[in-house]
Amino acid sequence: MSTSKGQAVAATKGRHVVVVGTQWGDEGKGKLVDWLTETATGVVRFQGGHNAGHTLVINGVKTALHLIPSGIMRPGVKCYIGNGVVLSATKLLEEIAGLEKAGVEVRSRLRISEACPLILPYHAALDIAREAAKEKAGAAKIGTTGRGIGPAYEDKIARRALRVQDLKHPERFATKLRDNLELHNHVLTEILHAPAVDYDTVYNEAMAYAKEILPMVADVSRELNEAHAQGANLLFEGAQGTLLDVDHGTYPFVTSSNCVAGNAAAGAGVGPGLLHYILGITKAYCTRVGGGPFPTELDWETPGTPGYHMSTVGAEKGVTTGRSRRCGWFDAALLKRSAQVNGLSGLCITKLDVLDGLSELLLCVGYELDGQTIDILPMGADEISRCQPIYETIPGWSDSTVGVTDYAKLPQAAQHYLNRIAETTGVPIHMVSTSPDRDHTILLTHPYIA
Repeated sequence: MSTSKGQAVAATKGRHVVVVGTQWGDEGKGKLVDWLTETATGVVRFQGGHNAGHTLVINGVKTALHLIPSGIMRPGVKCYIGNGVVLSATKLLEEIAGLEKAGVEVRSRLRISEACPLILPYHAALDIAREAAKEKAGAAKIGTTGRGIGPAYEDKIARRALRVQDLKHPERFATKLRDNLELHNHVLTEILHAPAVDYDTVYNEAMAYAKEILPMVADVSRELNEAHAQGANLLFEGAQGTLLDVDHGTYPFVTSSNCVAGNAAAGAGVGPGLLHYILGITKAYCTRVGGGPFPTELDWETPGTPGYHMSTVGAEKGVTTGRSRRCGWFDAALLKRSAQVNGLSGLCITKLDVLDGLSELLLCVGYELDGQTIDILPMGADEISRCQPIYETIPGWSDSTVGVTDYAKLPQAAQHYLNRIAETTGVPIHMVSTSPDRDHTILLTHPYIA
C-alpha cells in the first residue's frame, strides 16, 4: 500500500470516547452521553445490567433509561448492548415499549450482542433471598438492587450462563435451563428457605420474548470494528461508578462487574487501542446509594445542614430503586484513585448548581489513616472505613449557576472551587454541567477534538 493510500485509510478511522463514573455512580453520565452523541454516530453500553439508571432531561421532559444506551434519544444514532452486559429481556422490552410510546424509534437502531448472559427470574430470587438472609442474621447487607445482577454474573463466570444466542436453539436452552434450575432451586429452598422457581414459567416466558429479541441480535464486536474502519465516532457508556467496580471499588460493597474504562474494550469486543479519550463524570459533591464506607458523608437528613441541602436541591433519589442517596463533600483523594485506574483524559463536573447558596464548602484533600496521612483512597472497605478526611475550606457562592454555559460567567468562588478540584486531583476539567437539561453545559475542551 502506498503512503498516500495509507494516509487516506487512516483518515477514515473514527475517534472514540469512553464515559465513566468516577465516584459511586449517579454522577449524571446519561446527560453527558446524550450531549456527546451530537458528535457520535454510535453509543455502546459495555457492562452492568438494569441495576443502572440514567436520567435525561430534554426540553424539560425527563426520560429514565436502564439498559438502552442514552444515545437512543438522538435520531439516527445506533445503539449497542455489548457482551459485558447482563440482559433482562423482559425489562429491555418494557423499556423499548415506553420509548416507542413516546415516539422514539428503537428496534431498527438497537443491536444486542449474542454473547450477553441473560438475567432470568431465579437470579432475582437468589439476589433477594440472600439479602434477606443477611438481614435476618444481623449481617451487613451489600445493598443490591435485588435485580439479579450478581447471580447472573456468577453464572457467567461459572460457565453455566444462558446467553442471548441460546434463544436461537430452544432445545439447548431447555437443557441448560433444567440444569441451572436444579442447582439454583436447591440453594433457594434448602439453604435460603425461599420458594423454588418454576421451570415451565421461565421457559415459556423466554420463548415468548425470543421472537422480539432475536431480530435485534448481532455480532456487536464485528459491527463496532467495521464502524471504526468506516470513520464512525463511537461513545462507550459506562454504568455505575469506579468505586463500585468489583476489583477497584470499596469491596465487598460493590457491583458485580468492572466499571472502569478499560472494560469498555472487553465488554464490547474492541481493542484497547480504540479507546482514545476517557471522560470522567464527577459530581461537584459525593453521593452513594446502599451500604459501604463513605469518608466524607454528611448528615443529609436534618434540615438546615449542607448534606440536607445537597439531598433536597439535588433531588438525590436513585433512578432504579428510588432509594435516598447518602450525601457528602467532594473527595479529591477518592478521585485520584479513579483517575489512576481509568487513565482519565479529562473531567466533567456535574450538579455544580446544587451547591448554589452554601456559604462555605469543604474539599477533602486526603485522609488520616492509622496515624498516617495519605492523599489517595486506599483499596478495600475495611481501610476506607477507618479514614478520617482532611478538609480544605473554600468560600461558597450565593449567585445562581443554573443554566450557565460560559465558564467566565460563573461566580468567581465557583471558578475557584473548580480550579481547586483540578489542582488537587491532577485531572483537567473539560466540561461542567449546570443543570440536568441537555443544553446547560459549559464546554472547555471537546472530547472528540481534544
